Amino acid sequence: MANGRLTPAKIMQLGMGFWGSKTLLSAIELGLFTELAKGPLDGEALTKRLQLHPRSAKDFFDALVALGMLKRTGARYANTPETAKFLDRSKPSYAGGILEMCNARLYPFWGSLTDGLRTGQPQNEVKTGGDFFGTLYADPQRLEGFLRAMTGLSIGSAQIIAKKFPWKKYKTFVDVGCAQGGVAVEIALAHKHLTGGGMDLPVVQPVFEAYARERGVAQRLRFHSGNFFKDSLPTCDVIIMGHILHDWNLDEKRLLLRKAYEALSPKGAIIVHEALIDDARKQNAFGLLMSLNMLIETPGGFDFTGADCRKWMKEAGFKRTQVARLAGPDGMVVGFK
Repeated sequence: MANGRLTPAKIMQLGMGFWGSKTLLSAIELGLFTELAKGPLDGEALTKRLQLHPRSAKDFFDALVALGMLKRTGARYANTPETAKFLDRSKPSYAGGILEMCNARLYPFWGSLTDGLRTGQPQNEVKTGGDFFGTLYADPQRLEGFLRAMTGLSIGSAQIIAKKFPWKKYKTFVDVGCAQGGVAVEIALAHKHLTGGGMDLPVVQPVFEAYARERGVAQRLRFHSGNFFKDSLPTCDVIIMGHILHDWNLDEKRLLLRKAYEALSPKGAIIVHEALIDDARKQNAFGLLMSLNMLIETPGGFDFTGADCRKWMKEAGFKRTQVARLAGPDGMVVGFK
């Protein structure tokens, strides 16, 4: 609203939001932030380093300045504190892996959202007879990149889980659907008394073990090979499921929670962390958009509120449940056996 008058500015900003999104995604794809991590560069030098055509390079760099992704002092461009930390591929804090996947896969698939809303069917590789996960798990290099992306997505929440949850009461934990092991590693680093591990498909094992060695916690983390639908979950005090339940339909969600309950020690606990939708379903836009992404990517997956998850946990047998906020749009639901 300007001078008391309604304007379409907010609508236009949202409707054309993909302009800014794709500008950032292309910058990540080009390695722009990693290049600037070596030091500030003027536009001409940066254009040459990235092998860009000069026609729109300046507009590209200045758009990133206006979007808050770069700083410019005089003619020289530099990373912001955030892009220096999270978008430099050489840093362990790199969170761009998930955005690389968004750029390579999800960006075009989201163009078919309307079809998904009309049909209720996934809009990814399945539409053309492909199998994203089958292809991914058959290619070790692509798989490692995907698993690294999952660490980037979860590391902020993992660090808060390591602080907020009462780990002193427990001795063992397993992260089910552990990917590279980002969550398990952060917890092990924060609590020396814990021994833990991760459960995932067999092909993930070398990636998990290499990351645990790199972070210095390999002696206290063990990989459990298995399919969490077909196999029993490892027995332990605490089970973690991060960005797992939203992949599955309601019956599958309930099944996984029951399996977790059965695997836990008598006074054990489960931690489910996701981009939890707020209970009123009005504020956490990211959580709701993530649920639409599950429409794009899965046959029956959807995101949910903390209240939804607490209800399912109680149905599975958990006596006490609670919800806590984590990093950004993420939250965790804890169920105590």
